[in-house]
Amino acid sequence: MSEWAAAGDRTVDKAIDGEASWQRREAASLSDYMTLLKPRVMSLVIFTAFVGMAIAPVEIHPVLGFAALLCIAIGAGASGALNMVYDADIDRIMQRTKSRPIPAGRVEPSEARAFGVTLSGFSVLTLGLIANWLAAALLAFTIFFYVVIYTLWLKRWTPQNIVIGGAAGAFPPVVGWVAATGSISIEPILLFLIIFVWTPPHFWALALLSREDYARAGVPMLPVVAGDHATRKQILAYTILLAPLGVSPVLFDMAGWLYGSVSAVAGLAFIGLSWRVYRRGSDETAARDAKNLFGYSILYLFLLFSLILMERWLGIV
Repeated sequence: MSEWAAAGDRTVDKAIDGEASWQRREAASLSDYMTLLKPRVMSLVIFTAFVGMAIAPVEIHPVLGFAALLCIAIGAGASGALNMVYDADIDRIMQRTKSRPIPAGRVEPSEARAFGVTLSGFSVLTLGLIANWLAAALLAFTIFFYVVIYTLWLKRWTPQNIVIGGAAGAFPPVVGWVAATGSISIEPILLFLIIFVWTPPHFWALALLSREDYARAGVPMLPVVAGDHATRKQILAYTILLAPLGVSPVLFDMAGWLYGSVSAVAGLAFIGLSWRVYRRGSDETAARDAKNLFGYSILYLFLLFSLILMERWLGIV
């Protein structure tokens, strides 16, 4: 692990100190700053936070609810921008990310950093004023965890980066619930656990496809450090753990028979796809199976959270 730690130190130094050699090649556009916010990730954050807020036992005024969701979204976008600042050296090497605004030279790192810090402060303070300070504190911790704990530390030093760092992406439903209620309960914790356990098989499926990119960038993702076989084994193990966890909201009266039936079938399908990845055939087949698993994992999470929300609106629960 020492060589990966050394590589991590070098990339952190490049990210922080490399601005002296950075040169703008193109003028930044509005779309570049939108890209810094990672809109696809932000959309998942908004959705899961909305579910956490909507199933809370306390009704929140629609205007305040919308404003709270906007703050959570801005906070998520801010952490994405700061992540791109400190990952610029990695992004420049990886094929999948080299066209992002900072490595492509359209946004200066110092500008992106100021953008991210400003949005972070605005989102946390505004959420505290319009909702409550516990929700604001959780949002602030989520931003800190993603930028400092995951981006600057875990991602560069340990192959378990996604396992531990997945907590950052699992917090939005908790923040949404707390924004509405001012307190924490078992329901948002269960939603947190579902996303937390879902994250490794979801992201490792993508990491299998980008293993060479991560190796060139010196990022100790599990396929790079432990190999493809160990990664596929871990994907299967986490999926087997996720399937019953995905059904568990029924046991806590969070969901009804419709959710229980569909989530059970969806969980078995997830295990089936993971098993296909684990039993890997040819390289071409393995890549297709990993891509299918990655796509299905997004559908699975969306389906579970949508069903919980739909059952509440239909009065099934």
